[in-house]
Amino acid sequence: MDYAFICQQVVFGLNLGCLYALLAIGYTMVYGVLRLINFAHGDLLMVAAYIAFFGIIIFHLPWPLAFGVGVILTGLLGLMIDRGAYKPLRRSPRISALITAIGVSFLLENIALVVIGGRPKSFPKPEVFSGVVNLSGVIVPKLAFWTVGITALLLCLVLIIVYRTKVGMAMRALSRDVETVRLMGIDADRVISFTFVLGSVLAAFGGFFWCMRYPALEPFMGVFPGLKAFVAAVLGGIGNVAGAALGGMILGLAEILIVALLPEWSGYRHAIAFTLLIVLLLTRPTGIMGEELPE
Repeated sequence: MDYAFICQQVVFGLNLGCLYALLAIGYTMVYGVLRLINFAHGDLLMVAAYIAFFGIIIFHLPWPLAFGVGVILTGLLGLMIDRGAYKPLRRSPRISALITAIGVSFLLENIALVVIGGRPKSFPKPEVFSGVVNLSGVIVPKLAFWTVGITALLLCLVLIIVYRTKVGMAMRALSRDVETVRLMGIDADRVISFTFVLGSVLAAFGGFFWCMRYPALEPFMGVFPGLKAFVAAVLGGIGNVAGAALGGMILGLAEILIVALLPEWSGYRHAIAFTLLIVLLLTRPTGIMGEELPE
């Protein structure tokens, strides 16, 4: 097996890992402040992709404007989900919020199914993302450069927000003790809503790049990416932003390299990810970079 082939698969794995990372960061931030696995998070990927699709195809918007509208509306949807579905359950048992998250996921999927239909649509790829670059025999799609670059930029932005701003300090305080934060005069609900908006924006970017990599756009397209991103968040350390990004990269590389090196296992690529989750929960529940969080 030659060097170029391995490098080629690593490129594909990093590209896929970046997509998982964008979703996993949203998962891990929401869990950090609420101890809630927001299973509706993956469906925001689908919503953002549909908004951009209709912006380009129906309203003939330039792709940067269509993507920008998709980011803004997906962020607002994340805010609406928090205020409408999760805020009333802040003091309820966590199982209630978890069931609500599953219900919101089904609601988004079935609204899209009824309103738009189940027939897959082909997502348009702007010219700037098309084409490939030959690097010493390794064929790298231009989309891969954009995916890795935008993911790195967004990760740096999130880290700056979390560790260098007042709202980030409030987010980290909420992850430790919600009641003490409220007693100090901080509007916890506003900080939580900001976390949902930020996670939804990352999911929107993930949706755009996912649809340009896998052009079939349909109402249930966010289910498996969302579940894989959850695995990535747990793998890296649920509640840790950098860990979620690392987990996404590891999962993406593992999926691509296993299929490339062991083609007979290609039908088990989804099973591999969830087996990894089970093994990790049994051996290291906090993940690679995670730490024990207070109850």
